[in-house]
Amino acid sequence: MINTNENKNSQTSIIELDIDYKPPRTLRSWLIGRPLSTADASHQTIGKVVGLAVFASDALSSTAYATQEILGVIAAAGTIAYGYLFPISLAIITLLAIVTISYEQTIHAYPGGGGAYIVARDNLGELPAQTAGAALLTDYILTVSVSISAGVAQIVSAYPELFPYRVAIAVIAVLLVMLVNLRGVKESGTAFAIPTYFFVVLMVATVGYGIFRYFTGSLGMVVDPPHFEASHVISVITPFILLHAFANGTTALTGVEAISNGITAFKEPRSKNAGITLVWMSLILGALFLGLSFLTGKVHAVFSEEETVISQLARTIYGGRGIPYLMLLTGTTVILIMAANTAFADFPRLGALHAGDGFLPRQLTYRGSRLVYSRGIVSLAIIASLLIIIFQASVTRLIPLYAIGVFLSFTLSQAGMARRWWKIGHLKEGVEIVEPGSTLKYESGWQYRMLINGFGAICTAVVMVVFAVTKFSEGAWVVLILTPVLVGIFFSIHHHYKGLAKKLSLDNFGAIPPQAIRHRVIVPVSGVHQGTLAALHYARMLSDDITAVHVTIEPAEAEKVRQKWETWGEGVRIVMLASPYRLFLEPLLGYISAISRQRQPGETITIVVPEFVSDSRVTALLHTNTADLLRSQLKRQHGIVIINVPYHVHE
Repeated sequence: MINTNENKNSQTSIIELDIDYKPPRTLRSWLIGRPLSTADASHQTIGKVVGLAVFASDALSSTAYATQEILGVIAAAGTIAYGYLFPISLAIITLLAIVTISYEQTIHAYPGGGGAYIVARDNLGELPAQTAGAALLTDYILTVSVSISAGVAQIVSAYPELFPYRVAIAVIAVLLVMLVNLRGVKESGTAFAIPTYFFVVLMVATVGYGIFRYFTGSLGMVVDPPHFEASHVISVITPFILLHAFANGTTALTGVEAISNGITAFKEPRSKNAGITLVWMSLILGALFLGLSFLTGKVHAVFSEEETVISQLARTIYGGRGIPYLMLLTGTTVILIMAANTAFADFPRLGALHAGDGFLPRQLTYRGSRLVYSRGIVSLAIIASLLIIIFQASVTRLIPLYAIGVFLSFTLSQAGMARRWWKIGHLKEGVEIVEPGSTLKYESGWQYRMLINGFGAICTAVVMVVFAVTKFSEGAWVVLILTPVLVGIFFSIHHHYKGLAKKLSLDNFGAIPPQAIRHRVIVPVSGVHQGTLAALHYARMLSDDITAVHVTIEPAEAEKVRQKWETWGEGVRIVMLASPYRLFLEPLLGYISAISRQRQPGETITIVVPEFVSDSRVTALLHTNTADLLRSQLKRQHGIVIINVPYHVHE
């Protein structure tokens, strides 16, 4: 059914058509679901319970490896290291509280989402905004690589015989998460909600039972711990080592910013629901992280790539590798793999924001059949899989690349919010300034908020510098180089789009230029048949100046073409191009180039190409697509138009 609405008040006739069209069922719709109408977008939003599963899985999953990363730095000091584990964790929780307060303010200040990118753009300028964006996009790619690799590490801990296949398992996991996310935010959130809460319940029960056993004196130490051999023994734990361990442990904060980037995915009132979800996430994260760090020190778990700290804790608390142990490791594996879902929810949204501002390819703004930014989702899966293959799914090798981008975005976001409060403090009461995505109006208590955000920016900047220095030789230098390179690429893309928009603009364009006074048509002819005549008839509708061109490869075939043309060519001249080296495209291009050089002012050359269209994709491979070959060679030349005239032969 077609519903028509014509606007007759305009000088130009504008007709609006509403076509009732339902896409056909295909393999794609079976994999990712039936296409959704744009009108369904409002029904694809999520509530707080599902939102916690979608956006908090990254942060919650970091409890599975953050304690282990602290231990990896101080373990060489021997048993004395366990005394520092819990105090370092307390310092990290303090930083978590500061960052959470900052992002809670960001959520209410910028209800349109965008997080650090939007905050930096509005308050610090374009360069800091693109830096924050580059850091976040890099972080999301690494989130997928790290979390999937950490999840596979849990599987390998339980089943060591799978160690040689860890990379293949990790890549398959990335593709599965990608497929679920292509089905839409609501469906992926619902699919991941049960495993997320399964993990939270199991982890809370494990930590609670472990603390109970400790205080009742029945906990004990890790039995048969994995082998640990330090490359060098630390006799004294220096402040630098403590800072190094602190920086490693701050990986527990990765993912805290995710909710502020994805506010638009929440149901109304969006800011309120997103803010509550952020607080829930931080409370659960803080409690689990502190509990795990406390128990790790008490059972003297060992840093090892062969068996994770979570595995050692679980078999110590539950007294072996029984069903509770396997359930916890299964839940941990699932949440680590699902942590990639946070990146799959936020990376496409942030990429679309960049693309909308003209700093990334416009294709990333396209929403697929399920109302998600499908091209961003697929791009993320491909890049993350490549990283997993390059770094052999090693969490320890990937972590140095990970947290620098996170804390760079934290720093720019909080610095931007501090400046925002400063601007608000200099407004008069009652004055309101509307900015993209937010509104500036005077609020009392701005000094307190500015102090919190400013202090948070300093803290996260210090962590970023410490991480960059301590992990520089281990691979952090890659991110330090990659971030400015990405920023340079962003601005190059933006420069291209701005230049193109300026050249195509109709502002001050004036009158429409007159039509070409001369039209010359060239029809490439490989043989004389019904398809050739169809192209010739179309060419006659364009111009009387028509030239057919045949490339002579075999003299006998050329004679047949000449004889047929005399019968069917309708008096149109034909040029026979000799090709002694049996080339087809090059002589034709040479002829067109020679004609172009002789072109008169205002003359357009049109290449009308007969194109055979097969009913089968298989048989289509048996035919040379001359039109596409010509288009690829001639599309950059001015004044040349290529037209396909398809002819169908039904089998």
